[in-house]
Amino acid sequence: MAVNINNNIKNIRELKNYTQEYVADRLGMTQAGYSKIEKGISKVSLKKLEEIAAVLEVSIQNIIQFESEQYFEKRTKENVSTKSIDYSICQLLKDKIMLLEKLQHKMDLELKTYRDRFGML
Repeated sequence: MAVNINNNIKNIRELKNYTQEYVADRLGMTQAGYSKIEKGISKVSLKKLEEIAAVLEVSIQNIIQFESEQYFEKRTKENVSTKSIDYSICQLLKDKIMLLEKLQHKMDLELKTYRDRFGML
């Protein structure tokens, strides 16, 4: 199986939640130049690979041997976790709407009772 260092660099950067701008700045290059490395348009010298590894806080060996399955497994777990949080937030909002509707109904009843008793408002 061929090693795709460019994709490995990108995947590790994303796992670290680093932007291309952040890494490029640390490397003293433009974001566009760094993007070409990740896309495989620009070849990566050993020296540049050492610099990238230092910025990403991993070894060159980690970049070369990066397992994309681990990356996608972690991303899947993050997505499931995010969906779970999104669902929880939606459920809380639905509960809040239901409570507000009950409160509105209760206030309407109280207002009607007040009008019936005092004939005003």
